Amino acid sequence: MADPQAVRAVLEDLRAEGDALDGLVAGLGAREWGAGTPAEGWTVAHQIAHLAWTDGRALLAVRDPAQFTAELGRGAVELGTAVAEGAAAGAAEPYGELLARWRNGRGLLLEVLATAPPEARFPWYGPPMSTASVATGRLMETWAHGEDVADTLGVRREPTARLRHVARIAVRARDYAFSVHGLTPPAEPFRVELAAPDGELWTYGPPDAEQRVTGPALDFCLLAVRRRHRDDTAVRARGADADAWLSVAQAFAGPPGKGRAPAADGGAA
Repeated sequence: MADPQAVRAVLEDLRAEGDALDGLVAGLGAREWGAGTPAEGWTVAHQIAHLAWTDGRALLAVRDPAQFTAELGRGAVELGTAVAEGAAAGAAEPYGELLARWRNGRGLLLEVLATAPPEARFPWYGPPMSTASVATGRLMETWAHGEDVADTLGVRREPTARLRHVARIAVRARDYAFSVHGLTPPAEPFRVELAAPDGELWTYGPPDAEQRVTGPALDFCLLAVRRRHRDDTAVRARGADADAWLSVAQAFAGPPGKGRAPAADGGAA
C-alpha cells in the first residue's frame, strides 16, 4: 500500500519547486517573457504556458479519469502537436494572465492530489500513475522547464534534494528510454550511484551489477531531462549498455526531441 507520508513529502517538494520557478518569473517584464529559451522556438512564456497546460491535463486525469481516457481514445491530436499548440496558445496570453493561470492551476492540482487516495491510479500518456507518481512527474517537468528559464535569464540555480525525484524517475524510465528511441532495453539491471547536492550518495540497482552509471546527481538529472548533452556532464558509464543509456536517457513521456548539442557546438552549457 502506498505510504501517505511519502505522498505528502513529494507534494511539499512539488509546491517548493513551483514556488522556486515562480520566484524567477514573477518580476519579469515583457522583454524577458518574450526572450527565446534554449528550446527552439519557445520563449519564457512558452515554458510557463506549457507547465500550465500540462498541470491542467494532470488535473483532469485526477479529477475525471474517464474524461481524460476518452480524450486519449479519440486520438484526434498527436501528443507532440497538442503540447506545441498548448504552449503557443498560452504564450499569446497577456503575461500577467498567464502567470495567474499557472499559479491557479498548480494550486488546484496540489489540492486534489492531497485528497486523492495514495493507492489510486490515474491515466496518463504512458502507463497509469499513482498519486505520488503524478506529483513526481509534475515536479520533474517544473524543474526541467525551470532550467530553460534559468538558462535564459543567466541564473544559476542551486541544486536541492528535490532532485532525488527526478533521478528516481529517470532510473525507473530506463527501459522506456531505450524503447522510445527504437532500441531493445537491456535485460540486466544497472547500478546507478549519484552524488547528491548535500554529499549523500543516492544508489539504485544491485551493488554487484556489471553495468554502472556514476556522477553528480545534478548532471544526471540534466541529462535525463535532455537539458545537457552527455559530453557536458560528469556522468560516466561502465559497460556498453550503460554507455548506450547515457545517449538516450529521458525522464519524461513522449518523443525525445532533439536534445542539446554539446556546448562546443553551440549547445547550452
